[in-house]
Amino acid sequence: MKISVVVPAFNEEKLIARSLETMRRATSAFTAAGWASEIIVCDNNSTDRTTEIARAAGAVVIFEPVNQISRARNRGASAANGDWLVFVDADSYPTAELFTDLLNTIQTGDCVGGGSTIALDQPRGAARWIIKLWNFKSRMRRWAAGSFVFCRADIFRELGGFSHEFFITEEIDFSQRLKRRARELGKSVVILHQHPLLTSARKVDLYSTGEHLRFILLMITRLGRPIRDRSACGIWYDGRR
Repeated sequence: MKISVVVPAFNEEKLIARSLETMRRATSAFTAAGWASEIIVCDNNSTDRTTEIARAAGAVVIFEPVNQISRARNRGASAANGDWLVFVDADSYPTAELFTDLLNTIQTGDCVGGGSTIALDQPRGAARWIIKLWNFKSRMRRWAAGSFVFCRADIFRELGGFSHEFFITEEIDFSQRLKRRARELGKSVVILHQHPLLTSARKVDLYSTGEHLRFILLMITRLGRPIRDRSACGIWYDGRR
């Protein structure tokens, strides 16, 4: 068995070294089980030292020129040769315990993919309650958070990966399609929750409450159409780090 950890990265020089080191340590869970693993970073047209730092950390680095999260994940997956794909964001820090949970879930043979609940690496007021609400909905709806998505590689390719129609929420669209395929196969989609993925609270720090509220208002008034418009998704694409 081989696990491919795919990391989309856009101007991540501040956090990617810590993230990749955490991932490298976490893959000890696979090694202990006799499984192979690899870490692939897809540089999504960065203008900083992301590629240099990732290579120095021992990751395989590939390039995707079109700045879109779904394209970066798909490009990384195209270079992977693992039996399972695990997509982890470059500002997130999986533990060996989380990867052990993943390994145990894979070994049941009943699962085709899923995700994990999440926790912020720094407590941030109201954001903690938003995360709690998301984790509840994630487990109830079996929606994977974009910062941690796993899938059997053959199923991922069968489904065509993440849709290029979306600039955000592509993980929810993928989760919906994955659930349908799982039902057809008599399998399940699982949201791991015993050891939540630790992820950066930087969006709370870098973007004001007003900026977040303006985006929510834009989503409401434009009936969700901004998720298909890169220019409307500045919180994810303006390069503020």
